[in-house]
Amino acid sequence: MRPLRRLGLALTAALLLGAAPAAWAATWVVGPAPHLPSVAEALRRAADGDVVEVMPGTYRGDVAVITQRGLTIRGVGARPVLSADGRHAEGKAIWVVRDGDITVENIEFRGARVPDLNGAGIRFEKGRLRIVRCAFLDNEMGLLTANFGDAELRIEDSEFGLAPRHAGSLHHLLYVGRIARVEVTGSRFHQGHLGHLIKSRARESVITGNTLVDGPMGQASYEIDLPNGGRARVSGNTIGQGDGADNLVLVAFGAEGSAWPDSALTMEDNTLVNEASRPAWFLRVWPERLPDGTPVVVRRNRLVGTGRMAAGPAAVVDGNLTVPRP
Repeated sequence: MRPLRRLGLALTAALLLGAAPAAWAATWVVGPAPHLPSVAEALRRAADGDVVEVMPGTYRGDVAVITQRGLTIRGVGARPVLSADGRHAEGKAIWVVRDGDITVENIEFRGARVPDLNGAGIRFEKGRLRIVRCAFLDNEMGLLTANFGDAELRIEDSEFGLAPRHAGSLHHLLYVGRIARVEVTGSRFHQGHLGHLIKSRARESVITGNTLVDGPMGQASYEIDLPNGGRARVSGNTIGQGDGADNLVLVAFGAEGSAWPDSALTMEDNTLVNEASRPAWFLRVWPERLPDGTPVVVRRNRLVGTGRMAAGPAAVVDGNLTVPRP
């Protein structure tokens, strides 16, 4: 099957001048016949810079390793579902992103299971990965990264939820290792189980404009866990912990030590809600496990329900409003 190729004015000019044409991207279409039957087959054929378009439907066991240095994979129309259906790539995930500059748009990843119980919708190992309007549901780990210090992850307008309930397992909806940077915007996180909604060990974590509300069926631990500090900005989010929470902390900073030397936390303009009748920490900072003098700024947050801030003795805490839970 031949991909669709678009010839632009630059190619036409090159041909008229007798010059060798520049390489152009191919678009590979996955879906019912006459299209390719699977994303795995499209990836086998695609070259660097190509586009893979996935038509609506459920693709069962369509697991793959993405090795291209540059690629866009996008669902067309109603969001296609990649259901693990008992299969996995390399014992890691539905898709493994090896390296390069990869964009994934409008795809749902569901049901990842692997023998060591940390099966991810996507396992991101190295390079740059951009996730746009995707969903990660009922996976042992929604999206899990490796620990390459130059890797960058950006997540936009996506959904993470419905953690499975395996006894003794911590199922983080998003688990970011010690990479250079992660940015999460406009996304929804809900219904965790024992693990955290977001756990980031990145050197820089930017979490803005999201809804991180575990909900009445959720039993997550922290809503946001930044265990190794780092440069972190948490702003403009709605963050809610349910009555079934496994750990009474909404946002944690520095809990595990091994902190980045340039750690700093700015937490502003968030609404934090404790749905339980028992008190919780809206924010808990471990200053003794962070570099001396780590700046912490907590301002203009709205705190709903029973709880307190433990931002550390040197923190700047200003303009926060506490209101009773309705």
